[in-house]
Amino acid sequence: MDLSYAYDNGRIVFQGVNVVTYGDELVAIVGPSGIGKSTLLRILGGFIAPLTGEVKLLGKRVTKPIPEIALIHQSIVTFPWMTALDNVKLALKSRKIGGDEADAMAKKVLALVGLEGSEGLYPKEMSGGMRQRVAIARALAAQPIVLLMDEPFSHLDELTAEELRQDIYSMIFNSDIPLRSAVLVSHNLYEVLTLADRVYILNGSPAKVAGEIRVEMERPRDPTSQKFSDYLHELRSYLAPVKREVA
Repeated sequence: MDLSYAYDNGRIVFQGVNVVTYGDELVAIVGPSGIGKSTLLRILGGFIAPLTGEVKLLGKRVTKPIPEIALIHQSIVTFPWMTALDNVKLALKSRKIGGDEADAMAKKVLALVGLEGSEGLYPKEMSGGMRQRVAIARALAAQPIVLLMDEPFSHLDELTAEELRQDIYSMIFNSDIPLRSAVLVSHNLYEVLTLADRVYILNGSPAKVAGEIRVEMERPRDPTSQKFSDYLHELRSYLAPVKREVA
């Protein structure tokens, strides 16, 4: 809560930022390029310490990376010398799960992300979308409570990205896994309105939360609908250029 962060040169990137997630909810964070969205996401995951403020998960302070919070990066991270199954099993080592049990759990989560039957493929044999599904499966195999996603579809072609957007919500909010909430950073407003239940908008310099929008549309969402267009217009209005504060 009340998070702020500054670069080494002392420039404050954002201040007084409060982001809250609730159960079975996907929250998106948007803002102009360079506003600090990815930095904020890493603070939420305990990967970076804030200048001021604190992060809490279920009432407990988060000061370092913990198994309960998983992060999916912008780049597609799979290990080329490992099969899809072995890539996912990496997440189970920290839980000290091995052998047949690890195989069964990895296969289950690969099936959950639509890769049943692809367990023996190596990354070079997969499309970009398949590799990102493996990365998502590996994150879910760790059984996090919160999933952080930093532009997870930005390196995919639009058709593949759209396919993943249609599937991601059912992948992560599934009775077979303990995930409670997800936080998405994206510059793609259509993607945000397709996926998010709530949206935080960062703007200004230093950045603050300029607005919060609850997206109340049934899924699957129709980007040609008037309601979708109205939400898009509202988001864009919050993202208009804001003058830098002068001390």
